[in-house]
Amino acid sequence: MVASNSFSMFPEDEHNKLLLENVHPTNWENPEPKEKYNLVVVGAGTAGLVTAIGAATLGARVALVERDLMGGECLNTGCVPSKGLIASAKILSNVQKSSDYGIRIHREIKVDFEAIMERVRYLRSQISRRDSVKRCTEKGIDVFLGHGKFLDSCELEVGGRILKFKKAVIATGSSPAKLPSLGLQKVDYLTNKTLFSLNQLPPRLAVIGAGPMGCEMAQAFARFGSRVCLLERRSQILGREDPEAAAIVEQALRNDGVSVFLNCSPRLDSSSAEGKNITLDCSGEKKVITTDEILVAVGRVPNSEGLGLGKVGVEYNESEGVIVNEYLQTSNPRIYAAGDICSRNKYTHTADATARIVIQNSLFYGRKKLDLLTNPCCTFTDPEIAHVGLYKREALAKGLKLDTFVQEIKNLDRAFLDGQTEGFVKVYTEKGKDRILGATIVSSEAGSMISELTLAMVAGAGLGMLSKTIHPYPTQSEAIKQVGDAYNRNRLTPLVRKLLNGWFSWTR
Repeated sequence: MVASNSFSMFPEDEHNKLLLENVHPTNWENPEPKEKYNLVVVGAGTAGLVTAIGAATLGARVALVERDLMGGECLNTGCVPSKGLIASAKILSNVQKSSDYGIRIHREIKVDFEAIMERVRYLRSQISRRDSVKRCTEKGIDVFLGHGKFLDSCELEVGGRILKFKKAVIATGSSPAKLPSLGLQKVDYLTNKTLFSLNQLPPRLAVIGAGPMGCEMAQAFARFGSRVCLLERRSQILGREDPEAAAIVEQALRNDGVSVFLNCSPRLDSSSAEGKNITLDCSGEKKVITTDEILVAVGRVPNSEGLGLGKVGVEYNESEGVIVNEYLQTSNPRIYAAGDICSRNKYTHTADATARIVIQNSLFYGRKKLDLLTNPCCTFTDPEIAHVGLYKREALAKGLKLDTFVQEIKNLDRAFLDGQTEGFVKVYTEKGKDRILGATIVSSEAGSMISELTLAMVAGAGLGMLSKTIHPYPTQSEAIKQVGDAYNRNRLTPLVRKLLNGWFSWTR
């Protein structure tokens, strides 16, 4: 049976055609099912691909089912295109600031948005080879394109074919949330699914939701030249993050020309010849914003509909998705879940990590636990915010007492030389102990720097060990060593400090 390809991506250029041939090939013919699979994986985003390829590499008979595009949101409408767009915006910002570094550009700097978006499509099409149907089949995986639905605890139907399995994994991911209170039915709007099909820069852009995606895209489009309004219901952008960290990023957005509206409830009202109208209720004060395009970035909801979960006794709800235990096993012991469909932290690297747990627990009767994961996250604004472990509010809610160590980026020679002095490294330890509970980094390199602290937490190494670790000079990672030095100084008693001060005064 041939799986029809009704998918299209605008614009229909060579890059998008290559992408589709990789992730949902035209006239793909689903194979004849094997007698029984060790594992059937529903969903071919990051979690599904890692599960399927990992299990097949270990010798399992695997079927992979995808109703949409292989690679999921990350490849097609998420991480990959957004970071390609951010790269262009960052280059543009650096060029515009070049005179601060003694570089004089005597020609007008022009933004070719169409070329920027073509570059994004090209990069996406090239990366799509890694997530392609061809790669999976080469790994020995039977790929079925179509909507999969459970019939019972050992059978799943897709495109008229019945797949029998010993174990199954639900990895159907998530989609952009839609809040009825926004009045979305009144005005056309963009989400991450449609944003990267733009081929012309909107003169005005309103972004509803100041989470990671909202902030990243607001800054990028402002740098390209759009007049951007960022609208947030809460009192700070990036509501999960350390307030001091969020304040630094907010100021960076404002410096790039983003108009930030906090404590405002938006509602899409109407379209007119002048544009699309949004009414803001800001603490009782009404404002109207007119814009050309609206990006709605108010979170994610799990893709749990139409899977037949009720038939197989898999518990789920619309907000949290599939309910799993600490081993990522659903209420049906033969069925597991991985990635956004069951995770609070909806990140690609989290999907990868949960997939590895599922492989071990579903195929080898392993007992690897989800709560043992140390899960970092990063928002790729400029500067970046990265975090791992507990936030201060979470630690205090658990009744933990903290010691806090902070090193400001501006005190680093490398940051001063690079002209990137905004930010800090902040680490929380259990009071009186060298046990790292959480850390936040704000810097141009935060996403890379957080891995050192993540590794320290996984390995059970504390700030004392980081202080002993030689860091190359001059780098921004020296801030982590300096936080370790601050911890060591904190261990000195007042008497020892007094004796040492007296000793060094005498020896001078």
